[in-house]
Amino acid sequence: MADIGNLVEELSKLTVIEAADLVKKLEEKWGVTAAAPVAAAAPAAGAAAPVAEAKTTFDVILISAPADKKIATIKAVREVKAGLGLAEAKALVEGAPKPVLEGAPKAEADEARKKLEAAGAKVEVK
Repeated sequence: MADIGNLVEELSKLTVIEAADLVKKLEEKWGVTAAAPVAAAAPAAGAAAPVAEAKTTFDVILISAPADKKIATIKAVREVKAGLGLAEAKALVEGAPKPVLEGAPKAEADEARKKLEAAGAKVEVK
């Protein structure tokens, strides 16, 4: 390991032009290219990594419920949001647009959306 440490110290003293020349010579000698590993490593260190991540949590927002579907929507809200009383569910439906679920996993958000839409409500998943 001492030899590797010395090698690192010596390489650290190279100028940018000397380091580029060294890379070219090593590529020729070993028959490889340094371009692919550099390109693959760049997104992990840059700002592009968060953009590439898939969204894992979703908000289910009740946009509106038609007057003739209000009772069905209140029942659906109570199914989706456990522990919600009748008065709270009614207030949520009447106060739309309001979030029904926040930070829910995709499967749970999709299921909630389906139940609410089946009851006649207009729903948005963000």
